[in-house]
Amino acid sequence: MTDTALVIGGTRFIGRHTVSDLLANGYEVGMLNRGTHENPFSDDDRVTHIEGDRTNERDLRTAKLSVEPDVVIDCVAYEPADVETATEVFADVGGYVYVSSGSSYADEEIPKREGETALRPCTPEQATDDTSETYGNRKAEGDRAVFAAAEEGVRAMAVRPCIVYGPYDYTERLDYWIDRVLSHDRVVVPGDGQNLWHRAYVEDVASALRIVAERGEAGRAYNVGDRRALTLEETLEAIADAAGADCEVVAASADALAAGGLEPDDFALYREYPHLLDTCALADLGWESTPVDEAMARTVAEHREADRDGAEWDPGREAEERVLGVKETL
Repeated sequence: MTDTALVIGGTRFIGRHTVSDLLANGYEVGMLNRGTHENPFSDDDRVTHIEGDRTNERDLRTAKLSVEPDVVIDCVAYEPADVETATEVFADVGGYVYVSSGSSYADEEIPKREGETALRPCTPEQATDDTSETYGNRKAEGDRAVFAAAEEGVRAMAVRPCIVYGPYDYTERLDYWIDRVLSHDRVVVPGDGQNLWHRAYVEDVASALRIVAERGEAGRAYNVGDRRALTLEETLEAIADAAGADCEVVAASADALAAGGLEPDDFALYREYPHLLDTCALADLGWESTPVDEAMARTVAEHREADRDGAEWDPGREAEERVLGVKETL
């Protein structure tokens, strides 16, 4: 008998890859979303689309009755109340998995470990805020809602990805760097190029969500990230290798960047303190990550077919040229 999954979200990025992974592993899939984005599965009779608002409890219950899911993957729970409602509505399913975030961790530790590294606090005001400043607080409180539901007998789990990259990434953070490597033979990176912000290939996040739904332990959170974490300089080198491009990575200190009126934080995927997640708990469930060179090759190939260039993250090429000029003088 075929298992059925309900994916809340499902058309853009993590949700889209999650639906594909579930289909590849024999599931029939229902998707609940508002229908505001193109449905890439509109011609697949294994996928049922239910239009609705995930913040509306009635829509959640309608989706449950329509799909009768064995597992639920919740990709778009952005407030703790979303998780509290979902764990109540889906209390009797075989597994409910909440997409949390590595941003839920409060302490700067290397690596950050589930059950050991403290989570961010969340005030009532933060719980309903919709700004990026409270994103980690809200995700952490969603984790606590999962733990509370598990205490009541719900088979609820959380998955915490770090920065997610790969095909169809609408955030375009990595697209900025891919575009730079493809467009220029010299690319400025902030600092010494060794800063580390752990990333997770999106197909691996999708498989992690399914595996945790199938094999995870109720009330637990599972980190997900590439098993080999790359520095920013190594990331650009991996992009260049995947693209077959010649590109010199030019590291620029804060003083050198100032010549172009720039600061390290002006660059996408820069983080002063290393952010690294321990993924051993997920690996213990049988999860494996895609080798980073293969993941980057797929990402670059899709980037070339897309119209994304990461322009939103561009600090300005003219400013970078001034930095490059200073570096040449020195």
